Amino acid sequence: MNLKGRSLLTLLDYKTDEIQYLINLAKRLKEEKRQGIPHRYLEGKNIVLLFQKDSTRTRCAFEVGAYDLGMQTTYLGPTGSQMGKKESVKDTARVLGHMYDAIEFRGYLQTDVMALSEFSGVPVYNGLTDLYHPTQILADFLTIQETFGTLKGLNFTYFGDARNNMGNSLMIGCAKMGMHFKAVAPKALWPRKELIEVCENIAKETGATLSFETDPLKGAKDSDIIYTDVWVSMGEAKDVWLKRIKELYPYQVSKDIMKAANKKAIFMHCLPAFHGLDTEVGQQIAMEFGDQYPTVKHGELEVTDEVIESKQSVVFEEAENRMHTIKAVMLATLSDDYE
Repeated sequence: MNLKGRSLLTLLDYKTDEIQYLINLAKRLKEEKRQGIPHRYLEGKNIVLLFQKDSTRTRCAFEVGAYDLGMQTTYLGPTGSQMGKKESVKDTARVLGHMYDAIEFRGYLQTDVMALSEFSGVPVYNGLTDLYHPTQILADFLTIQETFGTLKGLNFTYFGDARNNMGNSLMIGCAKMGMHFKAVAPKALWPRKELIEVCENIAKETGATLSFETDPLKGAKDSDIIYTDVWVSMGEAKDVWLKRIKELYPYQVSKDIMKAANKKAIFMHCLPAFHGLDTEVGQQIAMEFGDQYPTVKHGELEVTDEVIESKQSVVFEEAENRMHTIKAVMLATLSDDYE
């Protein structure tokens, strides 16, 4: 399979066998890294990491992955680039495309990452936008495959805001890979009708199903995977918190939710997660809203500490797999002679 020159902007652009190929390649690279086998297939190449939003996992995964492959990286943080300020996205794309072999973008608008891909002339990787987060889904699916041995036919349940970039991307990924996707959320936070229709057409070909539920315990039933995400996205105003807590508090992933799922169900979260009082934001939210919501008083929002620290939780394996799957994407799209 030849993916050289391809960008990764959304999993909608990739076929089922291409996604599986990237997951399998990531598995191989993970095994090589753990065995200490060098795989510097991209020696001499350079990638620029263009971040409008800060990140721990995305930045570290790209940097370590690039180093393992023999690449050099340049990190441009939120104040490190003139893109959108003194220089257009189109011009930035052409400048960076003349200097680098690939571009990673983590920011606000899907249209920006699309413009970078259109005008740079090099592969562009979406490290998160307002609509999609495809590199995270590859890591999630590698983790699921490692746990269950397969993807097809599994029951995947997403709790929380299902219209955000994670809800969108997980629904697409499940449809592509023949998994049964269920969103458990208030109806107002279900995915956009247009995207549901796109995914339903994909699902007809792969055997996947899509369903939507408002009752948390009913939604958790028969689930193999319970997944959630933060309730307020990076960059949103502080006053959004109260509205989101009111909407989503019933959908907090708790011990009762996990008990309602299948016995061997796993818990997943793309991180960071609010599950205690050991973060500044968690402390602030607990002080402001803890009197109204019991678990919020302990800094627990989308998931309880009991769940994320349980044996069912695979969130840190999932975080590690960001590195291996991102490495696979870079290798597959920048080289054709690594086999």
